[in-house]
Amino acid sequence: MNAAERIRMTEVVREIRAELGLSVVLVEHDMGLVMRLADEVTVLDFGRAIAHGTPGEVRRDPEVLRAYLGTTTGEDAA
Repeated sequence: MNAAERIRMTEVVREIRAELGLSVVLVEHDMGLVMRLADEVTVLDFGRAIAHGTPGEVRRDPEVLRAYLGTTTGEDAA
């Protein structure tokens, strides 16, 4: 999606949630969009769930940092 499409899609998802009171399952790789839009996030690494929680919790999760940013957890550093 281009920037205009991402903005419109975000608006549509927010409208659906607000007007219809529905939950929305969103599969998306644009992490900025996910973190701004989601109440809860599940992160997969090669199809395996490695983290679940609020955007803030997931953003700080050591396993997410290792998988997506290449940082090491305390176990990896040994």
